[in-house]
Amino acid sequence: MTATTEHEYEYEQAVDGFGTVRVERVDPDRDAALIHGWVANERARFWGMKETTVDQVREIYAHLDSLDTHHGFLARLDGEPVALFQTYEPEADRVSECYEARPGDLGVHFLLAPSDAPRPGFTANLLTALTTYALTGRTRLVADPDAANEKAIARLARAGFEVGPEVVLPEVDLPEVFIPEKKARLAFLTR
Repeated sequence: MTATTEHEYEYEQAVDGFGTVRVERVDPDRDAALIHGWVANERARFWGMKETTVDQVREIYAHLDSLDTHHGFLARLDGEPVALFQTYEPEADRVSECYEARPGDLGVHFLLAPSDAPRPGFTANLLTALTTYALTGRTRLVADPDAANEKAIARLARAGFEVGPEVVLPEVDLPEVFIPEKKARLAFLTR
């Protein structure tokens, strides 16, 4: 598959001087190897999937795809995959045990693809497009990066998120998914 292959997409935004950002649903079969290459990278250690296999990544995103409350997306810039973006309904997630979710809230997770050629303003432009998409029909975004991920917390603050308290996200141990307990820092972006 080449970068010019068209995929069904949820959202598209042309950003002056940056390019066209498209948000498309993750296809677990098509995208597992790509996502695995990103999450197995040392820089993605806070994503919590460093030790997964391609098959496990496929299973994780197939499970996510089966839910009405959690969604995985690839962000593409001019056809090239550049980030993994996940959204979730806070009331259906462990984060709801750590703050009072409001109607109109949407949870977000964001992982940039590794790059050998950093580009000034890249993350800011991409994050602006993704938060614009996520805020469509919503009033507030909540992010919960790992509390030790100072770089991500600083990036969210620069993007206009209000950095909130440090919390402990409880362990999730269900037949279809296990997520260990994690210290996180909440951050909020209000429309």
